[in-house]
Parts: sequence; structure tokens; C-alpha cells
Amino acid sequence: MSSPSVVWFRDDLRTADNPALHAAMDAGPTFALYVLDEESPGIRPLGGAARWWLHYALVALREELGRIGVPLVLRRGPAAAVVPAVAAEAGAGGLFWNRRYGAGERRADAAVKQIARSSGRRAESHQASLLHEPWELTTRQGGPYKVFTPFWKELSSREFRHPLPAPEGQRAPEETPRGDSLEQWGLLPGDPDWSGPLTEAWTPGPHAAHELLEEFADAALTDYSEDRERPGLAGTSRLSPYLRWGHVSPFEVWHAIGRRRREAPEGSAAFASELGWREFAWHQLYHHPDLATVNLRREFDAYPWWSAGDGGSMGDGGEQAALLARWRRGTTGLPLVDAGQRELWATGWMHNRVRMVSASLLVKNLGIDWRLGEQWFWDTLVDADPASNPFNWQWAAGCGADASPFFRIFNPLTQEKVHDPDGTYTRRWIPELGTPEYPEACVDLKKSRAAALEAFRSLPRNGSSSGRP
Repeated sequence: MSSPSVVWFRDDLRTADNPALHAAMDAGPTFALYVLDEESPGIRPLGGAARWWLHYALVALREELGRIGVPLVLRRGPAAAVVPAVAAEAGAGGLFWNRRYGAGERRADAAVKQIARSSGRRAESHQASLLHEPWELTTRQGGPYKVFTPFWKELSSREFRHPLPAPEGQRAPEETPRGDSLEQWGLLPGDPDWSGPLTEAWTPGPHAAHELLEEFADAALTDYSEDRERPGLAGTSRLSPYLRWGHVSPFEVWHAIGRRRREAPEGSAAFASELGWREFAWHQLYHHPDLATVNLRREFDAYPWWSAGDGGSMGDGGEQAALLARWRRGTTGLPLVDAGQRELWATGWMHNRVRMVSASLLVKNLGIDWRLGEQWFWDTLVDADPASNPFNWQWAAGCGADASPFFRIFNPLTQEKVHDPDGTYTRRWIPELGTPEYPEACVDLKKSRAAALEAFRSLPRNGSSSGRP
């Protein structure tokens, strides 16, 4: 029997449209490897909600792989050490994986490739998680895009490959290395177990992803361009966690939406643009690996946001800490924001319109550093990924690529009237709304808006509207 192949899974937890899995199985009997890497420099440890999702995603992946005769081995540790060690234990002839784009992930992948090839093993990486390779899409000057519209115009003009089917079944390798049990990893919350509402809201895995995609394309795509702005309606796809974990590929989504272009032209175009926004976020992370910690517009380094421990200059440290706590708990007294924060805590997800309003309140009206909001979302979102989460927070704060103008400060009360006019969304998540138990607004929206704009006007100008000096 030929030497086994190893397919190394990461954020591509599916068997369909998985080029690395196809390549591995074409090369010989294959087993799968997933490494929980919370140690390699530059790789961000998962938040609590993401760890919950990963547990059940791996359960679903094991079942899918089992149907095609591919055992799944689980290991924990730094990938650059663990992956070559597993390949050596198995006497593997080849290692296959789908590419990642964060700096820490790329360093780990490069180290694995170098070790594998120096040991005489085949090592291959494939494109599976993005429609484009970030280094291939450049401006006329040869640099990365900083503005979404020209980026999307160029990307959307291209042809994208059609999805691959799941591979045919194989005869499993005679032996596979021993692995950890999933329970050993302790991904699920202990006592108290706060995951009950997540279990009610989500079913991780490719089967649920494809059901959701087809249901959205058939039932909601036609009215998507309008209904996506109404958090009280089922007008969005809710595919974001399934894309984040790779239960469905962007190629599968792209072509599924494209097949409905004639009957739902506006909805298809609007949703395709959202897929493009995801691509733009990863484009930025590839070119700016410190996206989660450093302002893309460096003049904002001088903005007096409050950050835990430094007091800032937008308000007293104790006061700002209390405001941050109220924002997290959904007790700001501003119903649309509070409903969103409670939806987030219960389900690990928040409607995108509400995300924007909530982020605007935190960084502009409350004067709190966007990085604290980004960290909270990282810990509580099931769809938090290393690109979209910090990218969207920088956009909301006005300091990112193609950012919302700083003077665009969302008024949560106006936004509620426009996007939740009948109160369906706010009443669902705030049962005490309209009673004495619901608090008054924690901030004067008019005065805090004026203070934010004054702080913005005091910033040094570097002569550029976006990007780094």
C-alpha cells in the first residue's frame, strides 16, 4: 500500500469544494489532521463563542470525512512542530492544505512546507477560502487597493472556478497516528454553561450551511437589497459563520447567487457586493497584518479614545469603564444598541446594520477605543474572523481602509425609527422596554457627537484620506 497523504484542515471544514482534500486523495490513501494552534506567534487564540462553534464543527467534519473513508486526527500545539511530526509518524508521502492569509498563519505554513520538503515529502497548498489571491489583485501602481469600489470593480469582472464536488470514497489508510479526543480540548463552556441559546440558534457544519444557502437564495434574495436593513425581518443570509469556518466556500456561494441573477437582479448584485466586502477585508489583512491593533490611518493614533488602563482624555476612567460595561451588557438605554448586544450575547451573532450602529455609539459617542469593541466581538461572535472583525471596526471608527467618514455618527434613535419602525427587533430582545426597569440613555447623543467631532478636528493631518503615511 502506498504512503498515506495528510490533508491539514484549518478554516475549510468541509469535504465539498476542498481542493486540498481532492489533491491528497488523488495522491493516495488519506487521513485528515486538525491542529488546535494557540501557541504560534501571530495566530490569535479563539474567542469563547468561536471555540463552541469549533467543537461542533469538528464533530460534523469527522462525520463527513467518515463517509468517504478519511479518518480525522486531532492534535494540539504549534503547527510548525505538530504537522511535520504527525507526517513523520505516519510515514506520509505528502502534505496538502488550503492557504491562509494572516501573517502568523503564513509563517507557520511556510515553516511546515520547508520542513516537509527537506524531509523528501510533497507539500502543496491550494486556494479555497477566497475568490482572489491578495497578492494577485493590485492597483495600476502595483500596490494593494485602499478603496472598495475599484477593488470590487476589478474583482467582480473576473471569472471564478466552479465548485468541486465532494471526493469519492476511498479505502482508509491501514494505520493513522493517535490523536487527542475532542473533549480533551475543553472547547465547550463549563460552569456556568452559557451555550444553550447558541445551540438553539445554530447547527455548525456543511449540511446546515448548504440548506441555509439554498433557502436564502430561493426565498430571501429577491428582496435582499431592502430587507437586509431591517433587523426585525429574516432578510439576511446568516451565512457569515459558515463562511468563516469554511463549511461553505465563497465559490459555492458566488455561483449559487449567480444562478438567481435573472429573477433577482438587485438582490444578487447587493449580496455579491457583500461577498466582495469580505474579500476586501482579507485583502487588507494580508497587506496590513496588524489590522486588529494598529490604525490604518495613522493620524488616528492621536485620537483621545479611552482605553482600559490609560484613562484617555474623553472622560474619567471609572466612568468610561462603566459605560463599556453597560454597552457590553446591553443596558445603555438606547434600544437598538441594547437589542443588538443582547442578541450577540445570546446567539453569538448580531445583525449587520445593528453592528454598525453599536460600534458607532461605542467609539464616537462613548469615546471608547475601537479595539475594546473589536476584542468583545472577537470573544462573543461565532463568525469573528481575523480579517472582517478588525476591518469592520476600523471602518466604523473612521480609521480604516475606505472608512466611513468620521462625521457619519449614527444616531441610534433615528436608526431605530428607520430600520425597526414597528419595534419588532427591540421588543424581542428587551422584554422590559417601556417599563421603569429599562434604564435611561447613558449618554447625551447631541453633546457626545459634538465632542467627538471636536476631537476629530484636532487631529494632525497627513495629507491622505486612507492608508499609512
